[in-house]
Amino acid sequence: MKRILTAAVVAVTAALTLSACGGSDPLTSATPSNAPATSAGTSAKVVVGSFNFPESILLGSIYAQALQAKGVTVEEKPNIGTREVVYDQVKSGGLTVVPEYIGSLLAFVDKTSTAKTKDEIVAGLQAKLPAELGVLDPSEAQDNNSLTVTKETATKDKLTTIEDLAKVSKNYIVGGPPEFKERQEQNFKDVYGLEFKEWKPTGDTTADAIKSGTIQVGNVFTTDPKIVLNDLVSLQDTKNAFGSDNVTPLVYKAGVDGTVTSTLNAVSGKLTTDTLLSLMKRISVDKDDPPVVAKDWLTQNGLL
Repeated sequence: MKRILTAAVVAVTAALTLSACGGSDPLTSATPSNAPATSAGTSAKVVVGSFNFPESILLGSIYAQALQAKGVTVEEKPNIGTREVVYDQVKSGGLTVVPEYIGSLLAFVDKTSTAKTKDEIVAGLQAKLPAELGVLDPSEAQDNNSLTVTKETATKDKLTTIEDLAKVSKNYIVGGPPEFKERQEQNFKDVYGLEFKEWKPTGDTTADAIKSGTIQVGNVFTTDPKIVLNDLVSLQDTKNAFGSDNVTPLVYKAGVDGTVTSTLNAVSGKLTTDTLLSLMKRISVDKDDPPVVAKDWLTQNGLL
């Protein structure tokens, strides 16, 4: 299942406001650079929001601290709520920047889309997002579905990609959320020719079930810290069976300028799935605070 946030009753106690920059449209493409700046060479106040889960809060802190290092006045609004709530806040200008996932965002704004690759999805977003909104450069990082195995299984059966799995899948029990078989069985057959010995609903215990041998392959999100803790290997989805879900900033176009755009694109240029996985381990397992983890990563990558 893709990371698509479902609707929830979320109390937002105050209306978020933003003094947007004036002037011409600052996002004429995925990588704009022609937006107005203040006399100090930096943008007006930028409000950075995030969804109500730890990874989004971390990414929001990374964006906020990177912008502050460039002299941008930033207000953070972390842990706001679901996509339904946050999206409307960006569209209205109450939020300026939110970390998003391109595939899930496109599915939200265009429920009929069949786009799979990063370029197809970005093109779909550029066509379907309202005029007020835009996406910047997608990062390499994805918090996406995967088919994951133990390192021992990957070595024994020479598995690097999901395509490699086709030659042995009939001997494997696969696990995942209760709806996993219904959603993916035909898709796997069509894209990779996969047929499994058995499908088991393993839910939140999928990574542990792979490690214990209860199942041989399972559906685990690519930034789940249990991949590291259990020494697992996520197989490469070379044919985009799941579709790309790269992390990217969603922005209120009138509220960003060249400084904001170039800074956030620089962050995306260094953010990878492996990086996000290691950062989330610090938060989920080591219990480090997201702002501290964000600052450490930005410093290590010369972005502060």
